[in-house]
Amino acid sequence: MTLPHNSSGPSSELEDAATDFEPSDADLKDGDVKDSNPCNSGNNAAPPPLEAAGEALDTDPATGAAQSGHNSTAADNDALIDAEHPRQRMSRGQVGAYILLPLVVMLMAAVAGHLKYQDNSIRDAQTAAMSSVLAAKEGTIALLSYTPETAQATLTAARDRLTGSFRDSYTSLTNDVVIPGAKQKRISATATVPAASSVSANPNRAVVLVFVDQSVIVGNDAPSGTASTVQVTLDKIGDRWLISGFDPK
Repeated sequence: MTLPHNSSGPSSELEDAATDFEPSDADLKDGDVKDSNPCNSGNNAAPPPLEAAGEALDTDPATGAAQSGHNSTAADNDALIDAEHPRQRMSRGQVGAYILLPLVVMLMAAVAGHLKYQDNSIRDAQTAAMSSVLAAKEGTIALLSYTPETAQATLTAARDRLTGSFRDSYTSLTNDVVIPGAKQKRISATATVPAASSVSANPNRAVVLVFVDQSVIVGNDAPSGTASTVQVTLDKIGDRWLISGFDPK
């Protein structure tokens, strides 16, 4: 049995499909080459998601410029700044040290000088107290001790231990009362100082509290004793402590 011949057989259909698939000149752009093989049409599809993500990371959405070089430069700048920060902090620390160190040295020198001054002041006060107490004891004994035969000489010599207005008062008292009475009434006086204590002292002035025991004999009478306390004020004149005040308490 013979099949009827169809003029539009398979070969005609293939030719028509090839004609429909062939691109027109309008569809081709300059420099573009389109593969006419329908089997290769898949090569023009969108890139895989991984490659697309890579391209998105390398481009700026706003400018479309590549970002990989920019990111590298920014990272390098950040690393450079981080590396310079320690040097900047070290430089500021050194400047602070250069400013603070002299101030600390000056402060320590001032404190040391003040402490030395205080130490010297304490030493001077202690020396003044010791020497003024000794001068007060010796002066008190010299002022209150005499005999009828030695009254003129000893009481006159005692004036050399005095200064100021007290010297003048003592001179008047001894010349007008004590020396004449000692000669006329045969009065003898002996003073001792069992104790003395510094009240205050500095290199120029001192106050001493003196405890005095005095024994007095008039003529042939029995001796009579008295005990008293005297506040003695002394001034430093040259290298000597001289009595400027003699106040019984």
